[in-house]
Amino acid sequence: MQYEPVLTRDELIDFALNRYFARVDAKDMDAVLGCFHDTALFCVQTAFTRHSGKAEIRRMFEDFFGAYETIIHRDFTCTVDAANGRITASFTAELHDVGGKVTLLNNTNFWRLRRGEAGGADGPRFQEVYVYMSGANVLV
Repeated sequence: MQYEPVLTRDELIDFALNRYFARVDAKDMDAVLGCFHDTALFCVQTAFTRHSGKAEIRRMFEDFFGAYETIIHRDFTCTVDAANGRITASFTAELHDVGGKVTLLNNTNFWRLRRGEAGGADGPRFQEVYVYMSGANVLV
């Protein structure tokens, strides 16, 4: 299913990198969850895991934020389909745990955005997220 266009190419990139990933790196739970519709679906395709709805997505991020002292997403390459509200980003995830161990992952995320409810008053948000991860799933 396609969604109506909601953001321009530059706005989609800004949403993914600055509104979403920057808030993930800052461990700002409220801002991260604000990027998702209540009924959003978050799947890690390479691990066959699925988180459906904000409560499950919140729990996933609580565990992720608790497992790593520092989270850095960097070196982005984005591909955008603004006409259908889609964006893809390939990037490096650099994760530092409390013991000093560093995990590097080369990931690709695919997002579908759609307008908010009530005529879009709450702005576009992620409806679907599909993650392809190069190593063990850190989003369980």
